[in-house]
Amino acid sequence: MDKKILGISVGIAVIAVIAVVLITPNLQLTSQKHNEKIGLVINTPNPSVSLQDLKQIYSDASSTGIGRSNVYLFWNIVEPVRGEFDWKQSDVLMSFNKKNDLKVTLYFSVINGETLGPFPNWIGKPSLNTIGEDRLVNVLDAILSRYDIIDTVVIAGETESQFRYYEQNIPVYKELFNGVYTKLKEKHPDVKMGNAFALHNVLNKNLEHIVTDLALGDFVAFSYSPVDSLNDIVKTPQEAKDDLQKIFEIIPDKKIGLFELSWSTSDFVGGNNTSQKMFLEKSFEFYKENESKMEFLTWYRQYDRPDGTCIVEKPDIGNQTISIGGSSLGTSEHVIERLSHYICSSGLLDVNGIPKPSWNEFKNQIEMIN
Repeated sequence: MDKKILGISVGIAVIAVIAVVLITPNLQLTSQKHNEKIGLVINTPNPSVSLQDLKQIYSDASSTGIGRSNVYLFWNIVEPVRGEFDWKQSDVLMSFNKKNDLKVTLYFSVINGETLGPFPNWIGKPSLNTIGEDRLVNVLDAILSRYDIIDTVVIAGETESQFRYYEQNIPVYKELFNGVYTKLKEKHPDVKMGNAFALHNVLNKNLEHIVTDLALGDFVAFSYSPVDSLNDIVKTPQEAKDDLQKIFEIIPDKKIGLFELSWSTSDFVGGNNTSQKMFLEKSFEFYKENESKMEFLTWYRQYDRPDGTCIVEKPDIGNQTISIGGSSLGTSEHVIERLSHYICSSGLLDVNGIPKPSWNEFKNQIEMIN
């Protein structure tokens, strides 16, 4: 979901100024036992946080026993000038992950729902035909060579929304992905690559055939929210687990990853603490029943954010305008408002850092499988 942009962009702006403080030659890793297949999207509860706050946020996340987190990097930030890489922001994020002994699932948005990119100015606004296989290989190779904690890469997110009305472009993307995959595997054979889809969009709009057609690479990743097209929670926790099980009907022969698994506690969209905790339990049931078929399970996310701060209509990143939530959202202010409430209350901790029942349940579930 495009929530990923809101979840990390503010944090990047705040922490970029302290990059030099954090990047040290010898990083001390924690002694906490971590499960590399279980992750959490680590975020700040507010835009303004201190260095000590950030250290504590990552330490608290790591203390649950997770072994990975998602890092959302965008091409226009990493390579603002062709051939010249800017690592200030990504070094900060990666250093926190490495200090806490976390592997990283890298999200690199060649496709971001209905939108392509964001891309640097020097690329312009390319079509799928003109992105350039070698250019994409070059930037991903640079990132993977710099950060050895990245073990999985999601090249495209909410991919079903990009091709819902333009299925004729699927062969173009398949050629691009396969070319990039082959070249990167030669240099980074242990890094796994795939595409991500919003499972709720796929099921709500009968787009399973697009997922099947684009089940490329080493795994297929899914985000999931138990919502309808208006962003209201319309599933019970058991029904949501049943939705997850449908993944194996769509993808019977490849490993899957749950990239951003969420359940909001906002009563505005029909959520509450009890149902979130129940779905968390059901999610781990699903994981334990299907562990051999799964690449990872990552919960979205650590902290709530203040109401009204999670969605900015058509936000800009660099010079690119990003669609919010892909084709599932339409243009209705009503729909966008509901998405904002959903996202702002999807954390395991509230904005004051007070644990919801799901926080302790999350730790308990990881302990039981470690």
